[in-house]
Amino acid sequence: MAEWQKFTLWVRRLANIALIGWLCLLTFVDLAVAVSTSENQLNGLLGSVVGVVAVLYRRRYPVAATWVAVAVSILVSAFLVNRGYPCLGETGALLIMTITVARVVYPLRNAVIMIIATAAALLAAVGVRVADNYDIVLGFVVFVAWVVAAAIGAYQRYHEERRLDSVEAVRRAERLELARELHDLVAHHITGIVVQAQAARVVAEQRPEATLPALDAIAGAGGEALTAMRRLVGVLRSEDEAARRPGTSLADLRILVERFAATGPLVAFDVGPGISEADLAPEVLTTLHRVLQESLTNVRRHAHTATWVEADLRLVDHGLRLRVCNYGSAVPHKVSRLGGGFGLVGMAERVEALGGVLSAGPNGTGVWEVCAFFPLRPVG
Repeated sequence: MAEWQKFTLWVRRLANIALIGWLCLLTFVDLAVAVSTSENQLNGLLGSVVGVVAVLYRRRYPVAATWVAVAVSILVSAFLVNRGYPCLGETGALLIMTITVARVVYPLRNAVIMIIATAAALLAAVGVRVADNYDIVLGFVVFVAWVVAAAIGAYQRYHEERRLDSVEAVRRAERLELARELHDLVAHHITGIVVQAQAARVVAEQRPEATLPALDAIAGAGGEALTAMRRLVGVLRSEDEAARRPGTSLADLRILVERFAATGPLVAFDVGPGISEADLAPEVLTTLHRVLQESLTNVRRHAHTATWVEADLRLVDHGLRLRVCNYGSAVPHKVSRLGGGFGLVGMAERVEALGGVLSAGPNGTGVWEVCAFFPLRPVG
């Protein structure tokens, strides 16, 4: 796991610990008030304790935890009619569950029903338990807090749905492009088969003994075409992404780098020993080109102060690795993860469809690095 991923995970854990600690502190305040007042207040602590437990399990069981917290709160309110007050820990837990429900519960109808249920539990705690004239003020404050909590959850839900829609749009665009590439692929291979068949016919008329090698070549080309088409059709039917564009070569990678260096930072591009186009499947070459293009585009968009870029293609661990690093950037990329950089989402899908792995983020030295690894397979 990359360092930035570990940092993000620890931040989330610390935030969750701080939230639980805050609820426990409110529950201890409720306990202190209950001990100094009456036994009824002590009985009302059940809602706070159950609320803290519900918050602990809100991510794993959001629906069940919310319903348990709401049911216990309403039960306590029915038991303490005009003999208590809404406990702080219980109120805080119900507000947090409101945010969780608005953010993660699907479909929307179920989320709305559960949000209304938390509002009913909060208002019941004020309208039923409080026996003095301050219940209207408390009810207004609690209602405003519930509205704010529901708005926060709805805002987070909106942005998450926008992110998922954007990712799906990227994948849909990739599939449409693959459909076009499938047409090019079929034309490329079928043209080659037709040419070889015509040549075999001419050879058969003059030298019948030379027909078998030509037929073997036709069979090999047909098998390669079927293999590539099966992969692309499977991608179009599923969520996997891959591409094959006849004509992409290592020279195209160098041309891409030269064009980028002409208008951007200097680029050092090195192809390691032992790498030959004859040993690489065309879909791998195409995906290498797309990953390199997306990486250089991200440097231009998000690393304006980068002084130079290093790209290299190497044979490592029974596979092929493309690595792109930018140096001299004062700030890290705005693309903090694959889920945020939608261009990288499509590239990750393509690489994974070929059995590879794509990673993007700061490396051990703090330099932003995009790395794509492809396992080597025989061509043909």
